Amino acid sequence: MTLSTLLPPKLVAPPSCNTSTKEQVNALECSVHTLPKPFLREFHHVFRNHYLIDGAEEQKELLAIPTNQRARQDLVAVGDHIEEEKDRLLNVFIVFASDLCEKIRAMGYWADFIDPCSGLPMMTLGCNKVYSEVDSMECLLNYKSYNAGFCKIL
Repeated sequence: MTLSTLLPPKLVAPPSCNTSTKEQVNALECSVHTLPKPFLREFHHVFRNHYLIDGAEEQKELLAIPTNQRARQDLVAVGDHIEEEKDRLLNVFIVFASDLCEKIRAMGYWADFIDPCSGLPMMTLGCNKVYSEVDSMECLLNYKSYNAGFCKIL
């Protein structure tokens, strides 16, 4: 945990899960954080002012909800079963993040999430700057990253 942590990491089940076994397999680790200064600069670089719903330039309190999932396979390996596992993880995340963002937006707040494949925002149109999810995990959760070829992994 860091000084920015409001709610520490906790396992949550995505909305599509029905059984307790499936919930455990597809659970996501989530936490809630305020944005420290280095993270805030990156946020503004990626989203510019798209998060200012009413157009006001006043400082808004921004929160980040980093998510992680446990893979069933070593994702650094190669093969069809690895690609299937990556697809499963991606689908679980997309369902969870879309549902959460829609609920937040329905309450009148701005929300978005980053596509893990491209590093680009999924819901805010006109944003073409890549966001490093690994860097945010290092900043918000003190996770350590490692290089796997040209890719940083946790």
